[in-house]
Amino acid sequence: MQLTMLGVGSSAGTPMIGCQCSTCVSTDKRNHRTRCSSAITLDNGKVILIDTGPDLRQQALREGLMNVDAVLYTHTHADHLHGIDDLRAYCQRQRCQIPLYGSPEAMRHIADKFGYTLREAGDFWDLPILKVNPVTSSFTLFEQTITPIPIKHGHSDIYGYRIGNLVYLTDVSAIPASSMEFLNDVDVLLLDCLRITPHYTHVNLEQSLGLASQIGAKATYLIHMTHDLEYAALTAQLPANVFVGYDGLKIKI
Repeated sequence: MQLTMLGVGSSAGTPMIGCQCSTCVSTDKRNHRTRCSSAITLDNGKVILIDTGPDLRQQALREGLMNVDAVLYTHTHADHLHGIDDLRAYCQRQRCQIPLYGSPEAMRHIADKFGYTLREAGDFWDLPILKVNPVTSSFTLFEQTITPIPIKHGHSDIYGYRIGNLVYLTDVSAIPASSMEFLNDVDVLLLDCLRITPHYTHVNLEQSLGLASQIGAKATYLIHMTHDLEYAALTAQLPANVFVGYDGLKIKI
């Protein structure tokens, strides 16, 4: 399978509105970060999104993302959810309902806030046609086992995901001991790394590197970064098996 990093930015994105710091004015495109999301193309061609941030349309056009067959939601904060209406284009193009997966709480939130999208296919395709699927344990999707990984995001309980030997952990402040069993023998880890200084709902650089060492993936990619982290400067201080993610980066797994 192949993972495409659609966005690796924090909720404000980079460049951040009104900011003139060195990262925000950088001409290195790897410092231009849209809101955090990834697309996974399975070996059978099916495409699974992780989250639908508010930059989904821009990301999809940039990457030539022609199909979306399902969405996994980590949680329902605006920077991970509010591009949900852009799934309409894929429903129209594919003439099918798109299934959404996430925690029962996340699925309830989507039903409450975006109930107009939850409908069966009919004669009209002017709205998204989606279906919520609450999950609490491993499930099979397109012949691939997907495991939700409970993690903490401040006081909130959210999901990371394991898909084969790929693990995706965004917006993490702590990993419960009971979730560590899902993190053995990982080939590729995408891991939250908000900024240099501590934050109460995200791991910072020092904490992220600590988790990366503890999990021991063959390759770890840092995601969900603010403008505090400049690509070249950060790359220069990372261990050999840890890398700075960037929008558009593709990884074969």
